[in-house]
Amino acid sequence: MKKKPLILVTNDDGINAPGLRILIKLMHKIGDVFVVAPNKPRSGCSQSITINSIINCRQIKSKILNIKEYECSGTPADCVKIAVNELMTRKPDLCVSGINHGSNSSINVLYSGTMSAAIESGVQGIPSIGFSLLNHSWSADFNPIIPFVEKIVKKSILNKISPQTILNVNFPSSEKINGIKICKQAKTHWNEKFIKRKSPMGERYYWLSGDFIIEDNSEDSDEWALANGYVSIVPTHFDYTNYALINELKRWDL
Repeated sequence: MKKKPLILVTNDDGINAPGLRILIKLMHKIGDVFVVAPNKPRSGCSQSITINSIINCRQIKSKILNIKEYECSGTPADCVKIAVNELMTRKPDLCVSGINHGSNSSINVLYSGTMSAAIESGVQGIPSIGFSLLNHSWSADFNPIIPFVEKIVKKSILNKISPQTILNVNFPSSEKINGIKICKQAKTHWNEKFIKRKSPMGERYYWLSGDFIIEDNSEDSDEWALANGYVSIVPTHFDYTNYALINELKRWDL
């Protein structure tokens, strides 16, 4: 009998997020599941880790038989670290993060807690996928994307994606999905704006806002795919080296 893959499931929206609950059920159909997720929403925390305070990690009762679930006070990256190095008896064969409530396409991958968990898994030598839906609503309909999640995970296991490659998968928020596009990360940026107010005590505080600017409308970009009803898959990696610039910097005679 073929051994089932061991799949670590995590997210950044918290242990009770509907997207995580759906992902757990889907992964239970594919392999053995182990869950470690934040005990509260941790969106936008990127690759941050907890070093100046303690981390609490508590096992909770799972609604699915033979699944171990833990809620963790740390960040998504903390969840992966403590899962792999402390809680699990062996390294998982795959890590899936999400399904995030909201897109993590283009430049947003840098700030994403969902993708930071997947990237941390890659650092730990585990093939990883981050899943996100372009809908921030807690009551978002995940049903149209379920077949695509299953297909992508099964194909990733079958084709043995490299641990150094993290798949950033984003779904459009539409009932009808036109298919899957393998994409590049679109060139985008945020024009940050800070809403400035004063507390009842007279102290000034700020609330981050801004406008999302898309500079790249090419048909091979993730933003174009999502805008046109396609699932976007961007292969990413955690090596930030700009290899094309190495020889030029050597010519600087530093």
